Amino acid sequence: MKTFTNVMDIGDLKVALAEAQEIKQDRYKYESLGKHKTCLLIFFNNSLRTRLSTQKAARNLGMDVIVLDVNQGAWKLETERGVIMDGDKSEHLLEAIPVMANYCDIIGVRSFARFESREDDYTEKILMQFIKYSGKPVFSMEAATGHPLQAFADLITIEEHKRTERPKVVLTWAPHPKALPQAVPNSFADWMNEANVDFVITHPEGYELDPKFVRGAKVEYDQKKAFEGAEFIYAKNWACPGVTNPADYGKVLSKDMSWTVDTEHMSWTNNAFFMHCLPVRRNMIVSDDVIEAPTSLVIPEAANREISATVVLKRLLESL
Repeated sequence: MKTFTNVMDIGDLKVALAEAQEIKQDRYKYESLGKHKTCLLIFFNNSLRTRLSTQKAARNLGMDVIVLDVNQGAWKLETERGVIMDGDKSEHLLEAIPVMANYCDIIGVRSFARFESREDDYTEKILMQFIKYSGKPVFSMEAATGHPLQAFADLITIEEHKRTERPKVVLTWAPHPKALPQAVPNSFADWMNEANVDFVITHPEGYELDPKFVRGAKVEYDQKKAFEGAEFIYAKNWACPGVTNPADYGKVLSKDMSWTVDTEHMSWTNNAFFMHCLPVRRNMIVSDDVIEAPTSLVIPEAANREISATVVLKRLLESL
């Protein structure tokens, strides 16, 4: 595996899940694999779980880790070609990428959607430049339109807690005061569509995810109907993806609090587990009692970020 940006990169999910459980039993089993190898983690945006879990995963594999916060302590980077660089940006990404690649063996990149151009975001302009110009294995630590490390951890969590062979999993939109990217819901859909689950997406009209992520999933606009019989509820806000109306891309079309996941919502389910990637806006996305209930998986889900990252880094190291 030379890159990791989506579910197809990981290959057979049964094999990947078995590998995750093997690593969970012995996190240092492959510690010699990364000896004298360096992992460079580049953050264009803030991070808590991704930063900590990926550093831990790299060290599980015996790697040295360099963390670069692009917006703190580095030159401001220009990302566009043809720009006269007479402003506050001192270095171009096209020089910075090959320079950074000299100091490492594997590169992780985190860069959110800018909501300035749907085309730029959905072609993953920044992530793809690292893949094209670094000459090193590159993995996404969340990009404009995907968060595969999170989705892999989500799948591991579902596999560990499912009560039936093919559980019903529901991805539900929930309200939020700010415009958030579609990265997490896109990747969750991407992975659930390849997993052995009955997958349903529910959201208000106008929040339709890109068809390349939805694929064959059932889309249900009635949240109550979607929740019926569900065994896992994954709540997440996302701004308008601009599928039906590109002019609305990145806009907040609704703050309808009736979509907030509370005890009444969970009563519609089959005693479902609650999931969220964190950080979460309490009493907007989910009520206190739901996120604090015994059926809340947000902490085990976060813990599995270390496991998903370890599997991915192991695969990338094996490709060197």
